[in-house]
Amino acid sequence: MSKDYKEIIGDISAYTGELRKLIPDTMNGFTAMAKAATQTKAIDEKTKEMIALALGVAAHCDGCLGFHAKALARLGATREEVAEVLGMAVYMGGGPSLMYAADALRSYDQFAAKE
Repeated sequence: MSKDYKEIIGDISAYTGELRKLIPDTMNGFTAMAKAATQTKAIDEKTKEMIALALGVAAHCDGCLGFHAKALARLGATREEVAEVLGMAVYMGGGPSLMYAADALRSYDQFAAKE
């Protein structure tokens, strides 16, 4: 089974838009939290996205893999950098994280590929 992460995040984006209509206060709160957490102070944006990708592996979250791999590709992360971060995620999470680390690399490859 191959996952298409562009499709996954497209579908999720459509439904988060629906949630924004139904629960605007919750979604506005989430957006505010995301904005605060992603501000660059002591840690740069790419490092924060690497952390987010590793946490997506740990949480077994396909959407997280897609959104954060897309961001890493946009930020110019190399495949080797992503792989090293995934190694830490596997080390900390064992076998289940290994399965999602493989998917995270697939997601990065899909977004890093020339269209």
